Amino acid sequence: MDKDFKKWPGVSIIILNWNGRGLMETCLPTVLQTDYPAYEVVVVDNASTDDSLDWLLRTYPQVRLIGNPENWGYARGNNVAIYQTEMPFLVLLNNDVEVHPQWLREMMTVIYRSPDIAAVQPKLLHFQDRGQFEYAGAAGGHLDDLGIPFTRGRILSVMEQDEGQYNVESEIFWASGAALLLRRTALAQSGLLDEAFYMHMEEIDLCWRLKRSGFRIMVAPKGEVYHIGGASLPHGSPKKLYYNFRNSLLMLYKNLPKRRFYLVYPFRLFQDTLAFIRLLFSSRAEAMAVWAAHRDFLNLRRNYSPPSTSESIVLPSLRGSVLWDAFIRRRQTFASIPRSRFRL
Repeated sequence: MDKDFKKWPGVSIIILNWNGRGLMETCLPTVLQTDYPAYEVVVVDNASTDDSLDWLLRTYPQVRLIGNPENWGYARGNNVAIYQTEMPFLVLLNNDVEVHPQWLREMMTVIYRSPDIAAVQPKLLHFQDRGQFEYAGAAGGHLDDLGIPFTRGRILSVMEQDEGQYNVESEIFWASGAALLLRRTALAQSGLLDEAFYMHMEEIDLCWRLKRSGFRIMVAPKGEVYHIGGASLPHGSPKKLYYNFRNSLLMLYKNLPKRRFYLVYPFRLFQDTLAFIRLLFSSRAEAMAVWAAHRDFLNLRRNYSPPSTSESIVLPSLRGSVLWDAFIRRRQTFASIPRSRFRL
C-alpha cells in the first residue's frame, strides 16, 4: 500500500450506543484523534433514555448521528448504520473502547495488503490494566469443534499478560466485534450481521461466513485499543449466558454441514448438561438460561438451512474441545495448545 496516507481509502467508524454517555465521554475523544486522513465517525443510537444524543449534538457536532426507534441490539443496530454509510471500509467499534492514535492505520495496513482479507481486529487490552489482554478479543479469536470461542491471550476466563508473545500478525478464525474493521465488498458476498443473534457471537458467525466465501480474517497487533467491557450485559448475567449458549449453537447449525452438526451436537449437549447441573448449585437463574438457550435454538434452527456439501465448508480452527484442554490437560494459555491441533 502507498505510504502516502492521503491516498488511503475512506473508513466509516460506526459506534453503537445505548445509554452510554459516560462511556462516550471517556472514549469518543480518542476516536476523534485517530491518525488517519479519511474517516467519518457515525454514532448509531438504540433509543437511549439518557441524554446521549443531546450531549453528542452539543459537544461533537461533527459526529454523524443515526437514531433507531427502539433498542435493536448489536446486530440490527449496526446493520442500520452499515446500510446508511458508503465508505469502502467500515469499523464496528463499541462505545466503551478507547483507541491508540495509530489503531486504524495499523489495521488498514493489514487489510489493504490483499483483497482476500475481509476483516481485521487490533490487539484488545484491558482498559484498567493495559498490560493484560481483554476478554472480548485479546490478540485474535479461534473456535473449537463444539462452538466454544477463545482467543490468543484468553482461554475461558483466564486472561494472560501481554508480554509481546502474540505480536506477530496472524490469520485468525474470528475478529472481535468490539473493534472490527470490515471490507464492504466482502460483506456483499457474505451478508451482514445475523439479526436473529441480537447480541453476542454475531461477529463470529459473520467471520465464519466470510471465510466460507473465501476470505481471510487477520489480527493487526501493532494497533491497540483498550476495552472497558461489560457495557451491555455484565459478566455473570443470565441473559448474557443465554445469548452465548443459544447463539453458539445457532452458529454451528448455520455453518456446519448437517451431518457434521448432528455428530457434534451430542457432545455439545453433554457438555452443556454438565454446565447446567453445576449452575443449579450456584445460580438457578443461570442454569435456566442454559436450558432456555437450547429450547430456543431448537425453535430458531427451523429458519435456517445448513450448508450442503456443494457449498464452501470451513471447519472450526481447533480440533477437539478447548474445555477439555483447559480442565483436563490444564492448558490455560493459547501457546500451550499444540499447533498441530489447529486447522488454520
